[in-house]
Amino acid sequence: MHKLKATNATRLLGFILLGLFLFYLSNTVDELRVYQGATVAMYVIAISSIILLTGYSGQVSLGHGALLAIGGYGAALVRNNFNAPIWIAFIAAILLAAFWGALLGATAARLSGPYLAGTTLALAVGLPSIANQFKFLGGEQGLIFDIGLPPAWLGQTFSQYKWFFWIAALTALIAMWWLQNLLRSGYGRTWRAVRTQSVAAELAGINIARSKILAFTLSAGLAGLAGAVLSMTISTVSPGAFPLSLSFALATGAVLSGVTTLGGVIIGSVTLVAIPEIADVVAHQVGASENATTNLPGLMVSGLLIVAVLFVPNGPVEQLKKKRSK
Repeated sequence: MHKLKATNATRLLGFILLGLFLFYLSNTVDELRVYQGATVAMYVIAISSIILLTGYSGQVSLGHGALLAIGGYGAALVRNNFNAPIWIAFIAAILLAAFWGALLGATAARLSGPYLAGTTLALAVGLPSIANQFKFLGGEQGLIFDIGLPPAWLGQTFSQYKWFFWIAALTALIAMWWLQNLLRSGYGRTWRAVRTQSVAAELAGINIARSKILAFTLSAGLAGLAGAVLSMTISTVSPGAFPLSLSFALATGAVLSGVTTLGGVIIGSVTLVAIPEIADVVAHQVGASENATTNLPGLMVSGLLIVAVLFVPNGPVEQLKKKRSK
């Protein structure tokens, strides 16, 4: 017990030191990198939600972008209608996405493999049309999500992008700390048992359906939080902000990170943020047309997914662990 407490304290200290380093780093880089840092933080939360769902409970989602959209809309509605603080808007995003995740999870408990993946994919495809049917969601233009200017005590030179980064980074650190402890608890062990040996887990008295619903609910809540962070960084929430390609990008990021471990989540997140910039450089070097330049990031994401599945299916971190153990 004493060793466990020491380990938890060490991890907490590591998260605090990482946070201090990130806040220091935000004062040394330019505005573009600060904004990209906020986007990386959003991807960290979103990819972690897929790792929880797929890597631990064994459920596959190809439409997680829809859950991000639910969280984004929830946060914007609470912020705009009640002038709520940003942390209240984030909590609302978590609860609303978790609610819909529980409903979807109840269906998911009866499905598996391609049937579940197809169900979540259909949700992501149909969400823009659904959102456009309700005027209070803003239609095609969506809703403004304005969190206001940074506090005056931070100084006049403290930029809006830096304020986005501070909020996003702190949110990601808290989410990762909570998720890491959750996956190391009895819930994490139960989900792994359900994923690897479902028959043995059921014989041991584990309620498989309830376990899967809980995993889907918590994963959806994390995805909703990521959607709120994304909406904050772009200051709007609309169907166009959560395209189907976002769901595929998150799936690719999860594979690059390693779906069975949180250790590589930063790898997948940084890669997804870097791809548009790399694609732009490549397009200018080869003199590609505007249409090719627009489609190149998606092509690169697809290529990375294929390469990762072929050569590092468990992610680079897990591959290194296996090599060291050998």
